[in-house]
Amino acid sequence: MGPVLQTRLPFTPWADPALRRLPGIQPAEPPLAFAPDEAYAGQMALRDALIAARTGAVLACLPEAEPAAEELLAVGIEEARRLPGFSVGAESVARPDGVRVPRAGAPLAVLGRIFQQDFCLMQKAAGSNAHVLTGAVLCFPAGWTLAEKIGRPLLRVHGPVPAYDAGLGRRVERLFEALRPGRALWRANAHFCAAPELWTPLREADPKPAKDTGLPFLRAERQVLFRLPESDAVVFSIHTIMVERTALDAEQLETLGG
Repeated sequence: MGPVLQTRLPFTPWADPALRRLPGIQPAEPPLAFAPDEAYAGQMALRDALIAARTGAVLACLPEAEPAAEELLAVGIEEARRLPGFSVGAESVARPDGVRVPRAGAPLAVLGRIFQQDFCLMQKAAGSNAHVLTGAVLCFPAGWTLAEKIGRPLLRVHGPVPAYDAGLGRRVERLFEALRPGRALWRANAHFCAAPELWTPLREADPKPAKDTGLPFLRAERQVLFRLPESDAVVFSIHTIMVERTALDAEQLETLGG
């Protein structure tokens, strides 16, 4: 199978002031967390293969996250009923690419086979105000591993990110606290890379690849945050976009050095 690419980059994190300034949060509608794009079929074929062959690497769900995972799957199935190309039945969900996904099974695994996005569940730790990563389906990690992050608070999850210091961590926790069901926030990031692989796990101790703007591919993430009303868990969805550098429009190329 060749590289799975989108045809365009729908946002420009390095030039849009609202996205460029960390944490770069903007209001969004919750359905954005589930919406497919033109690379859906190719990405879903990769997701199916990863969930089948690397289950322990792409899926994690702590016991305390199980109700939230069930709730998130129920929310996702309701969104699938409204999205074009999906057909929801009593026992399976038919995807736009024609594949039928059984609804029975581990909720995050089912979710990860219906939607193009990765999903992380963040919940408050007992006796603490810090949000902890308690569950995830993560097929397209951009240089991190689920095994190293599961069960960790946000500040520790972002420990290797120099810009994510204690001050930014407090701001993000306040954003999480302010989230209300029915409302959502989104942000984006982007970096250049040498190859278009979507499955790129790295441990914290591993050397990090170059991200020079002259590299031939650009990888971006649209990240959506919303709160589940029953479990009170915060959902962090990650929609990965991979384009060739030549797919950037004139304005995006012009602002690269800005």
